[in-house]
Amino acid sequence: MSYQVTIKDIAKKLNISKSTVSRVLTGNPHVNENTRRLVLDMAKELDYQKNIFARNLVTHKSNTIGIIVPEFVTSFFPKVIIGAQTIAAKAGYNTIIAQCNENYETEVANFNVMLANQIEGLIVSVTKETRNFDHLKIFQRKEIPIVFFNRVCEDMDVPKVVVDDYDGAFRAVEHLIEIGKKRIAHLAGPDNLSISRRRLNGYLAALRKHNIPVDEEIIIPYDLRLDKVKIYMNYLLSLPNPPDALFAINDPTAIEALQVIKEKNLRIPEDMAVVGFSNDYTSALIDPSLTTISQPVQKIGETAAELLLQLINNEISKNSLLIKTLTTELIIRHSTVR
Repeated sequence: MSYQVTIKDIAKKLNISKSTVSRVLTGNPHVNENTRRLVLDMAKELDYQKNIFARNLVTHKSNTIGIIVPEFVTSFFPKVIIGAQTIAAKAGYNTIIAQCNENYETEVANFNVMLANQIEGLIVSVTKETRNFDHLKIFQRKEIPIVFFNRVCEDMDVPKVVVDDYDGAFRAVEHLIEIGKKRIAHLAGPDNLSISRRRLNGYLAALRKHNIPVDEEIIIPYDLRLDKVKIYMNYLLSLPNPPDALFAINDPTAIEALQVIKEKNLRIPEDMAVVGFSNDYTSALIDPSLTTISQPVQKIGETAAELLLQLINNEISKNSLLIKTLTTELIIRHSTVR
């Protein structure tokens, strides 16, 4: 077991009092400059680290927030974390980060880790498997602030940061209609996720606006396991009347679909056009490049962290119904327009 260097060890080495060492390490200005330099040099030499847990017991503050995300497979969640960390660090907060590999049990375990580390607030986007929110409600009962983003629990009255998924999906599908597509399939996400429902509703609204019949046969909700995309695309392309376009729940789904279409030697976008959602960094690099809906990803993280700090500082209610909705942008690339 490793030994934790203490203030007592530094004091003993320098033959001075523990209180003097403590005043130096806490930034007290009323210390002789020579003594300050000796203490700081010795602390560095001994690899002294502040005992955060001990400080927490005294101050009742950890100056730490938690961020829990469902996965690190795409660039979306890491970019959100960068935005949130930037704001938290400026306010003097440390950040504990956990990802759940899209697994509900792992999510619950990560929440318990956050509780054990006495975080002051939590930013969270739930997994595709999450249907029970009891573990989140523990935080509410303990009055630990929570801010949801992207994948949210609509039944909990806490602040949420989302993008306008409905409008983004509507514009994606309307773009496909405007380039002449009439039979537009949708690979949708799990119906328990609010973003899946909002994007599906945007898709349906665009079809109805342009008097295109809704065909349930070419709307396929799936569990976001990318190995299933090939199965669903083969099914769609084998129909007697196959679709001439696809709107996908996200970019990874759209990119997998593009590969299947190319394997079938179909022309993109002439035979089959594809639009994704999220503007993942790979969407501009593939061939053909992917038309997609771009989200202000870093801004999502920044906004979530700003809201969380307001909750921590009691500037807004912990039971606030506040929803911040950020706008999206249609990025047109070669998967729809040559």
